[in-house]
Amino acid sequence: MGSFADYLEDKVLDYVFSKAAFTPAATLYIGLSTTTIADDGTNITEPSGNNYARVAVTNNATNFPASSGGAKSNGVGITFPTPSGSWGTVTDFFISDADTGGNIYGADALAAPQTIGSGNIVSFAIGDLDFSLT
Repeated sequence: MGSFADYLEDKVLDYVFSKAAFTPAATLYIGLSTTTIADDGTNITEPSGNNYARVAVTNNATNFPASSGGAKSNGVGITFPTPSGSWGTVTDFFISDADTGGNIYGADALAAPQTIGSGNIVSFAIGDLDFSLT
């Protein structure tokens, strides 16, 4: 993942350095953006309508297997609902703790922008979403 958002960076730092309690979300939501997401997790413009919705993924060791070498990736495929119309040109993805609004955990650019139209399936294969603390 290109960048953890400020929200998650603060939670990790507070947990590591002052043992402040942090309970990760039981369900994570993968979303798409038609704008470049800022490093702090702002500037998100999600597609609207046409069957767009964030994808819920249970936050567990099956869906996000153990880290190795300082990195972690998704352990299951993630598929969005089939668009019933244009979602525009998607440039970035993000992870949130809510199906709308919520706290952004992190974001990254897609390998290449994708123009999403009616019937185009959007998915991330196992291992496509990479997370690291670097």
